Amino acid sequence: MEAATEQEAALFKVLSEPTRLTLAVLLALRGETCVCMLAEALEAPESKISRHLGVMRAAGVVEARREGTWMHYKLVEPRSDLERRLQECLRDSLGKLHTLKDTRERLTNAICRSELSPAERRTARAAARAAAKHGRPVHPR
Repeated sequence: MEAATEQEAALFKVLSEPTRLTLAVLLALRGETCVCMLAEALEAPESKISRHLGVMRAAGVVEARREGTWMHYKLVEPRSDLERRLQECLRDSLGKLHTLKDTRERLTNAICRSELSPAERRTARAAARAAAKHGRPVHPR
């Protein structure tokens, strides 16, 4: 197999996992986004989202920017016609899937915790702990 074909196969392999595919769609729709907002949109722990984004970063699908303790991710600039068309497909086709409607809405309504004051973050963490104690999966804002 040619090296170029192996690179394309690796790209599709990374995106073959449903959480990573959803993350790619959200980043194609929104652009640079804080991991806390992506976790809220997917209703998943930040550690899980960070792990998937790490796999995507290692494969060259996303790039990261640190802002204090917060990590912001975006899709890399397309390096080939395939990557450009794939990002268009993520945004224009997969981004409109009805099955992602609730996820898109949660991302739209998410508030990046890096924008909250320390007091607001403490309040949000306390509310999340209380909700978790009662079995409700609420992610802190």
